[in-house]
This record gives sequence, structure tokens and C-alpha cells, in this order.
Amino acid sequence: MVGSLLVQRLNARRSLASLLFSRTFASKKPKSSPVTKNATKSKKGDPKSKNKHEEFGLAADDTSSSATDNLVIDDSSRLQQLALDDKDKSLDVGLDGRPLFTSATSISQLNHKHASSYINFSMKELDAVLPEGLPDGMLKEFEDSKRNALLVRQSFLDLRDNYRRIVDPPLQSAAAVKGPKAQKQIVLDGPVSCGKSIALAMLVHWARSEGWLVFYVPKGREWTHGGFFYRNQQTGLWDTPVQAASILQAKANSYCYSDFMKYNESRLLQLPCQVFDPIPLGEGVGVGQMKDVDTMAMPEGSTLYDLVQAGLNYTHASVGVLVQLRKELSLVKDIPVLIAIDQYNNWFTFSEYEEPVTVRSTRPIHAKELATVNAFRSMINDDMMIGAFSHSTAVGKLRQELPDVPTGARINFPRYTLEEAGTVCHYYLRCASAQSSPLF
Repeated sequence: MVGSLLVQRLNARRSLASLLFSRTFASKKPKSSPVTKNATKSKKGDPKSKNKHEEFGLAADDTSSSATDNLVIDDSSRLQQLALDDKDKSLDVGLDGRPLFTSATSISQLNHKHASSYINFSMKELDAVLPEGLPDGMLKEFEDSKRNALLVRQSFLDLRDNYRRIVDPPLQSAAAVKGPKAQKQIVLDGPVSCGKSIALAMLVHWARSEGWLVFYVPKGREWTHGGFFYRNQQTGLWDTPVQAASILQAKANSYCYSDFMKYNESRLLQLPCQVFDPIPLGEGVGVGQMKDVDTMAMPEGSTLYDLVQAGLNYTHASVGVLVQLRKELSLVKDIPVLIAIDQYNNWFTFSEYEEPVTVRSTRPIHAKELATVNAFRSMINDDMMIGAFSHSTAVGKLRQELPDVPTGARINFPRYTLEEAGTVCHYYLRCASAQSSPLF
């Protein structure tokens, strides 16, 4: 991205200055000359020589510490300067003299007039709406620019409006009939670092602010890697209780609700369970199989909140609860439900798990053989689902038509248009105005 390139040039400039300084300092060292063993011993015992070496080492340490302090001071002064510049609206000029930042205060207020401009966020707001975590690309964008702002792209607005039309269809008119047909299932593909994960996170942000119930998976690869696994004899699929428990429960603080429940608690309390099939029990996390108990049933009158709590309290049921939750989400009609999965392409290849075949051979287990992935992967349904490919996970190129994905659901998410690239350049030059030295 343009921002990353500018920051890389700045870092390269600083690295070059540091390298030149180190070479200049090193050139002051006396040239090495062959010495005898006795001479080496006498020099080693010389107190004057020892003091010189100590002074040399102290000077080098001071130089390194000073360089580090300067970088910290530069970042601190830049943040202070950016805070002051925010008050000067004359600097917020984008491409063709248009405003660089949009006047909209939320994603719901954005329209096509706001395309190719930036919208500001607060980290407190993002952490509250996206407790599952922010995409790496979004965090890097914030780090490079030292601002919590994102570009409003036309491709994202089209994506948001697609799902908006499904829930709130416009009045039928000639324009509406000729327009593109809304899709309930979409898979975002495209070049590396073209903004798929950021667009997905912004879509989740918008849907939750509209009151939707959203099941968000920011890192689908974690469903197929890590922890222990075993074949569940009741289902014939492979259970991964560590992953299931991690999906349901909070990772950072055991006293908090799960990431899924942290934002959706009020909604889950209002939605009654509609599936009362027995939940198969398996091995718990570090506790093994329960004796003489194979299934667990939810009592009548239970809510989805009670269902998720059962998976949190009894890790034997974590996988079964997650599978049943997927069935329940398909039956919710009172509020819109969206299932959003990042790194979706990891669910169409082999996991890191292997099944022993002989004493010396194993068979790789495909992601579709995992109970959790098997429950959430399929888009052959009437639910609103969106997945995003992540090429940074090195899955490899997949065929165009994928199993469990409707024909035409896979679309290419574009790179910057010329207009968007121009806005990005103005934005990073705006951020660079607080630099003590130029980026170029």
C-alpha cells in the first residue's frame, strides 16, 4: 500500500543515517596489526588500555541509546503535531480540492458522495464493536499513519448496500429492477493486501451498529490449527475442543464473557432455542471423556444465551454447542443474522492434523472433516454469509468453483482505483506534514 511504502522509505532513511554514523565511528578505531603473544598479555593487563576499552564501549552504548531515544521522541512529537493539526481544517484537502475527511460520524451515514474520503474512528469504539479483534491490515494502517482513520471505498459501499437491500429492500422501480441483484452469499477474493479483511471488518461494524446479530470469525485458520483432536464416534467427524472453547470463551480474561457474547449478549437473551436435538458430548479440555454420559439436552424455554453458556461451562459440549448454534442461527427470523468469516480459504484445504494409518504413515485430515468447520463452511443455504480469502496464510490457489459455495458467489475485490490512490497520497502527505524530516 502507498502508506506502507512511504513509511518504509522513512525507515530506510533513518537506517542509512544510523549506518553512516556507525561507519564513521568505527573508522576511528586503530588499524589492527600483528602482535606477539607476550604483547597481547601485557596489553591486556595494562590499566590504561582497559580504561580506553571501557570508554569505547560506554560511548557505543550511549550512541545506541541516544539513537533509540531520538526515534521515540520523533514518534511522540509527531503524535503531538498531528493532534494540533487536527484543529487546522485548512489542511484537510484531498484530491481536486475535495474534503479529505468525511463529515459522516458512522458507517451507516456513508453514501456514495463520501467515497474516496476518510472516516475517523476511535479505538475504544472499534474494540467495543469488534471484540474478536481487528484485522492485521487495519492495525498496520493505523500504525503507519498514526491516525485511526480508514478510506471509504466504493467497493465497500457496494458491499454494504448489497446486504442492506436484502434486509430493507427498496420500492420496486425501473431503476431497482435494472440494478444488480442482491446476493446473500459472497466470497471476497482478490490480490494480496487489496483490503478484503478491512472491508469485512467494516461490514461487521456496520451490521452490528444496525442491530444485527453477527457471528464474526476474524481468523478462520485458527479453526484448523493447534490444540488436540480426536474422532467423535457418534458423528464420525473430528472434534477440536480447544478451538471450540476458544471460539466461545474469552481468551484475554477468564472473568469476561466470550467475544461472541460480549457484544451479542442482549440479543442472545431474547432469542429462544428452537432446536432441541441432544448435543453429543466428547472429550473436554484436559479432562477426557465423561463416563456413562453421551449427550446433553437443553431444557425447554432455554435461550441462545443459555446454549452458549452451556458450551462455556462444560467443555465436553463445546464442539456440540458450536454445531448446534449454527443450526439455531439459521432459524432466527426476528432480527437479521450475518455470518462473516475471514481467512475462509483455509477451510478448503488440509488442516495441520494427521490421522495415523500405519506405524510409519499418516493421512492429512481435510478441514471439512472437522466438526466445527463442517458446520459453518457451507453457503448452500438461505442465510446471509460472507467469507474473505487471505492469501497471507499461504493456502495456495484454489479452483474457481468451490464445493459448498453457490455459483457466482466468488467475486474479486479490487485494488485502489486511480481516484482512491490519489486520495491515499493526499492522506499520507497530510500525515507526513507533522514529520520533522520529509518522507522523500
